[in-house]
Amino acid sequence: MLGKIKGVKPLASPGYCLDFEKPLVELERQIEEIKKFAAEKNIDMSEEIRRLQEKADQIKQEIYSNLTTWQRIQIARHPKRPTLLDYVGMIFTDFTELHGDRLFRDDPAMVGGLAYLDGRPVTVIGQQKGRDTKENLQRNFGMPHPEGYRKALRLMEQAAKFGRPIISLVDVVGAYPGIEAEERGQGEAVARGIREMAALGTPIVVVITGEGGSGGALAIGVGDRILMLENAYYSVISPEGCASILWKDASRAPEAAEALRLTGKDLMEFSIVDEVIREPMGGAHKDPKAMAETLKEALIRNLLPLLDQDKEALLTARYDKFRKMGAFIEG
Repeated sequence: MLGKIKGVKPLASPGYCLDFEKPLVELERQIEEIKKFAAEKNIDMSEEIRRLQEKADQIKQEIYSNLTTWQRIQIARHPKRPTLLDYVGMIFTDFTELHGDRLFRDDPAMVGGLAYLDGRPVTVIGQQKGRDTKENLQRNFGMPHPEGYRKALRLMEQAAKFGRPIISLVDVVGAYPGIEAEERGQGEAVARGIREMAALGTPIVVVITGEGGSGGALAIGVGDRILMLENAYYSVISPEGCASILWKDASRAPEAAEALRLTGKDLMEFSIVDEVIREPMGGAHKDPKAMAETLKEALIRNLLPLLDQDKEALLTARYDKFRKMGAFIEG
């Protein structure tokens, strides 16, 4: 094995990886060590590299073809997963960010503005997480305050006024639950967002790109088409929160995740989402450009039919869509 090859020095430790990916990451690291050693010593080790690469490909297929619900949640939370602004830069053109709720302040955890999607003017909104600790503190880890949701609603109402479609990219663990947020009416801001989105007379396409947590997601999640990325999740509560309430034990989160039925496949069965968008193998962070291209195609394909509908038909279909969700037992 590599550790027994004289002269091979271990490379720097790999970047962030999930627990279930460690066997694959370790093998890929070994392959790189052999390649480096072979190049330095001018030795032909192509057969050994080929054999290990085949093994790595097999492990990769086995891991990502049999992901559990909890593993998908871990991918949805990956720190390198593309954020709203990543997608804006790769999918849209001429993005102009707009700020403030006209009542209190601007909220950097909620980003919105004007842009073009394939040459068509649209309004884009969504939560924005940080890439590192400093940015996460600045953006409150992507958890909006009430002013963030009020800003989003202001921009959506503006879009409806001028006939621009709305693209909502959702990635939030939940609305910020702090005391100051509650003092400024967090519950009211979320509820108003849900109510007003239902009545906006312009096409709305919503995409759950990562985490879709409770009212924090729903407040910008009422649309004519609801899409989800393959490894995203959409739920009334986080698995950790569910496990803490049901069993007083947050460590049972993987068990709760299965019970919550929160993946795209589950929600397609419940007719809550309309389409699950495939991700590159291993998650959107493995190939953000390819993910953006796939997402752009899905956005355009889902938006175009909505543009042909008049306002009354659009609102009626949206209302009926949400009224049909869920199962009810009488008696």
